[in-house]
Amino acid sequence: MDKIARFFSNILSPIFIPTYSVFMALWTSILCFLPTGTRWAVVAVAFVFTCVIPSSTIFILYKIGRISDPALNNRHERPIPYIITTLCYIAAAVYMIRIHAPMWLTMFLFGGALAALISFVVTFRWKISAHMAAIGGMVALAFRIANDQVNAMPMDLIIYLLILLAGILGTSRIILNRHTLGQVLAGALNGFICVYLLSMIN
Repeated sequence: MDKIARFFSNILSPIFIPTYSVFMALWTSILCFLPTGTRWAVVAVAFVFTCVIPSSTIFILYKIGRISDPALNNRHERPIPYIITTLCYIAAAVYMIRIHAPMWLTMFLFGGALAALISFVVTFRWKISAHMAAIGGMVALAFRIANDQVNAMPMDLIIYLLILLAGILGTSRIILNRHTLGQVLAGALNGFICVYLLSMIN
């Protein structure tokens, strides 16, 4: 059971979720009519900003002894990586503005930055789940695509699948003793509310 839980924790890491989300937006919304090369270029830039830079920073901090665990299971070691992650989300959002991406996609990244900032503040007192904040934001993005009627295909199945994955991820985090049920739920609400509310800005 631990191996399965670890598998889902790894593939649904907060490092990867933003890239998955941008991919989902570009292939399920009206943005799917953009040239394929253009869409992959946007995904690549999002990947660099929200995955490569934060993960490289965490690796360097680990190598120089500033953190003891690359998975950041010690909440006292999370502040610097969270600050870097927040700045990377903002940089990715600025990139979306510069390429004239729809506001709902740009605000998804600003929402992610806000969720990371809230997690940063909360982590001084409590170990809120960053994994659940990330997937909560992805669920919110799927809802916004559907609610704003900018989808190019039915979103029902995608939303159901994401909710199922969120449940599996939350259960995995509890099985691995990384978080309590309360920390899992708080993380999911943090990500969902931040992204959903900010993505309403036009």
